[in-house]
Amino acid sequence: MLIAIDIGNTNIVLGLFRRRELLHEWRLATHLNRTTDEYGLTVRELVRTANSARPTAAIVSSVVPNLTPLFADLLGKYFGLVPEIVTHTSPLGLAIRYTTPEEIGADRLVNAAAAYDAYGGPVIIVDFGTATTFCAISADGAYLGGVIAPGAEIAADALTTRAARLSKVAWVRPPGIIGRDTTSSLQTGVIQGHACMVDGIVRLIQDELGGRCRVVATGGLTSLIAPATQCIDTLRPHLTLEGLALLAERSHKRAPRPRTSEPPKKSKKTAGHHRRRAAGGKKKS
Repeated sequence: MLIAIDIGNTNIVLGLFRRRELLHEWRLATHLNRTTDEYGLTVRELVRTANSARPTAAIVSSVVPNLTPLFADLLGKYFGLVPEIVTHTSPLGLAIRYTTPEEIGADRLVNAAAAYDAYGGPVIIVDFGTATTFCAISADGAYLGGVIAPGAEIAADALTTRAARLSKVAWVRPPGIIGRDTTSSLQTGVIQGHACMVDGIVRLIQDELGGRCRVVATGGLTSLIAPATQCIDTLRPHLTLEGLALLAERSHKRAPRPRTSEPPKKSKKTAGHHRRRAAGGKKKS
């Protein structure tokens, strides 16, 4: 049983896998001031209530450096596990053609590995999270880079914070483009405006790649933004967790088998056997 953890700036998403099958998923709010025990007790209780076997392996991707060691300690203290931490050196199955690969967010690398494994290349991954990120994978399986844009929620918060007469609204997509009141005008501006930004950037990336290619969407805001776009081909809400399970499987396969410290067993051969070997190994008739 594998526990996979994706630590993001807004949410921490956990998945429990049997091999590559996602059995359970949970989403926690990201809080930098929580302790190992506060997160640990929560995670242990979630796993316990799932009535699943105890995890025997763990893998973590994180874009919050302060929480990475906390969750490593948590997994050791509450589950007795040493997690694999995803970096650009993990078994991604991709060539990295990024100038500074150590700066690529672990979630972007995991998404790229999962999408290329599922669909091949070229492929574009759009992740609707705190930021909206775009990753481009070439036909020959190279991570080329991408685009990082403010997420829809960040844009909405900035707008309502800076504009005195605008307040926060429920984020649902209005039936039309022309808003008939302030609420629907805000909703269209944020949701459809973000969708148009996505369509435009994807079109430019495809032009640079040399033509049309598959576009895969994931992230917490996928269900809100993706239906308003024209470019999204495939929705994979669990792409990051699935990518973590893929990397854990690859790491397990390439790990060296543990060597035993026991001395080699001596074969039980008789003194007569050794005398026959010395004489040429022939038996008397």
